[in-house]
Amino acid sequence: MQLNLTKPICFFDLETTGVNISKDRIVEISILKVFPNGTEESKTWLVNPEMTIPKEVVEIHGIDNEKVANEPTFKELSKEIYNMIKDSDLGGFNSNRFDIPLLAEEMLRADIDFDMKNCLAVDVQTIFHKMEQRTLSAAYKFYCDKNLDGAHSAEADTNATYEVLKAQIAKYEEVENNVKFLAEFSSRKKFADFAGFIAYNKEGVECFSFGKHKGKLVTEVLEKEPGYFGWLLNADFPLYTKKVLTGIKLRSFNNKLG
Repeated sequence: MQLNLTKPICFFDLETTGVNISKDRIVEISILKVFPNGTEESKTWLVNPEMTIPKEVVEIHGIDNEKVANEPTFKELSKEIYNMIKDSDLGGFNSNRFDIPLLAEEMLRADIDFDMKNCLAVDVQTIFHKMEQRTLSAAYKFYCDKNLDGAHSAEADTNATYEVLKAQIAKYEEVENNVKFLAEFSSRKKFADFAGFIAYNKEGVECFSFGKHKGKLVTEVLEKEPGYFGWLLNADFPLYTKKVLTGIKLRSFNNKLG
């Protein structure tokens, strides 16, 4: 089984200091880049998160503070990582809800203008949950008949994710060997940002998905309540969400000028 690709796709997995997209940091990242001709390129980095890794998190992935103390920071690695993924679609396990949003935060903190506009995202976990309702270790056993040794190491999880996707395509006739289909099939509700604060309505227009303005068009809220935009930018929202909001505001302003 070889993926039907029109451009490279980078499968990746993160080990982190926690699960808060706005506050937590990457301690390990592994990327497996698959090219349309089937060739593969892989790279794994340990990362100094510049914060303490909680004991309960260390117990999960085994990466302690001493192990990353002398490793480069994400900012120091950001250009190398970005150059590896910038021409590619992205794939992962629960990546749409966690890995991609957190990676975007790290990129923006490192002053890399990370954007998903020209990039598709394939979430292998969503395909798995739609078809079987299990975990990555169970998926690996179910689809590939292998035990996932080294679970919660970024490299083992990354390679397993890639193998599971290929096995899913081979198993299910309705799962097409096409990244555009896989991205759409593995997506949940359509959001303009990664964290899910700005959703698209049935007409494909951005609206807030939380708080007092839930369900209201972003452009209408920002026009009627200008101070809300400033509050959002200063509040503890993900950087990518703030970037999307700023883009919507600028677009609205330019439309008025036009």
